[in-house]
Amino acid sequence: MTDASFDIDAYFARIGYRGPMDASLATLKALHRQHPQAIPFENIDALMGVSVGLDPASLQDKILKRGRGGYCFEHNLIFMHALGELGFSVSGLAARVLWGQPDDAITPRSHMLLRVELDGKTFIADVGFGGLTLTAPLLLEPNLEQQTPHEAFRIDETGDHFRLQANIGGDWRTLYRFDMQQAYAVDYSVSSHFLSTHPSSHFLSTLVAARALPDRRYALRNNRLSTYHLGGRSEQREIASATGLADVLEGQLAIVIPDRAAFEARLRQKNIVET
Repeated sequence: MTDASFDIDAYFARIGYRGPMDASLATLKALHRQHPQAIPFENIDALMGVSVGLDPASLQDKILKRGRGGYCFEHNLIFMHALGELGFSVSGLAARVLWGQPDDAITPRSHMLLRVELDGKTFIADVGFGGLTLTAPLLLEPNLEQQTPHEAFRIDETGDHFRLQANIGGDWRTLYRFDMQQAYAVDYSVSSHFLSTHPSSHFLSTLVAARALPDRRYALRNNRLSTYHLGGRSEQREIASATGLADVLEGQLAIVIPDRAAFEARLRQKNIVET
């Protein structure tokens, strides 16, 4: 996949990448590590009732020019454009999120991930799964425990699909299930429209943000900030005010808030913080 209108230099500047530009596993790993450090996961647009554009121009304007973050479709689509520009063989997949659900639950195909074909092998890449975003690509080899810069992951093969699992405190927990059926821009547009506009979508009522740093992860849900340090130590704290929550988003999570006054008002309106 290549797009003549995609500004790869702007993407490199956004994630602070100055390494090789070849379509190699080393390059893929380096980009996959730096992307979630620099571009936070956040759903502020959906929470504010702002349309989420997935076309290349909208993605580049929001993420590269305005320094924003986004949710799974925005992260993985712009990562897909960048990889395609470098000559990687990359395509989109769709997943059913199972985090917090039974492994056999049937949930919508509401998540995007990537398939990368490289040196005769298949890799899974995903830079947009919130607080457990992968920080390295995974070889599509069932039951192989694979260490990333953060947690260990594995891909479990069950019947006609795969399950991505993370080792959390010694327990293997399923993030989502997926198969190898290719998904396209129109599929993501439909799912994104539902997630960003339908009254039942949690993105309209719940603030979600995350960032993966070299030595820790930040994961925020509404006004509760969790910090997970490498090695297992974790801590949580609740932010009482809209001002304090906005400060955390702009500081620790490196999120650009387009209209801070309106955002703080929405936090109070949604009862995410005390009014």
